Amino acid sequence: MGILSTLAQSGYYYDDSSYYYTTSSVDSGAAAAAAVALALFTLIFALAFYAFYAFFLMKIFKKAGVEQWIAWVPIYNSWKMLEIGGQQGFWAILAIIPFVNIVSAVFMYISMYHIGLKLQKEGVFVLLAIFLTPVWLVWLAVDKSKWDDSKGAPRLDTPKAAAATPPAATPPAAS
Repeated sequence: MGILSTLAQSGYYYDDSSYYYTTSSVDSGAAAAAAVALALFTLIFALAFYAFYAFFLMKIFKKAGVEQWIAWVPIYNSWKMLEIGGQQGFWAILAIIPFVNIVSAVFMYISMYHIGLKLQKEGVFVLLAIFLTPVWLVWLAVDKSKWDDSKGAPRLDTPKAAAATPPAATPPAAS
């Protein structure tokens, strides 16, 4: 008889459950508490970053003549930022769709380029917007630059000041 048939007929099996020991050095309650703490920390960090972003975006919107409360509304602030940068605002909604968000990000960067131009920054300033967005945001929000609508792409929204002034009345035609 071969060695395989001898082992097959033996009474010693390796799959006997008594040979397996499961020891856990981590308590499942401690693991759950750690997961909850990590989730809570992530939530607090995300909310703090959003408040930081919205606060400084509010200051840029003030310079651009856009109502400041818009900076605190999640998708609408991106829509408005795209519009003041000369891009179509619907890219803010399309940013939710996977793979389309890459194209949306390109349009957002183009918008950031035009916003930088309108705030008297050089064209290479957009590199700061691409690689260090928080620094770009703070820099534009706190510096003394003034908004100049004549530079960059024309904005696609109506500024608050232009919307408040009624159109000039035309004199009636003489008969």
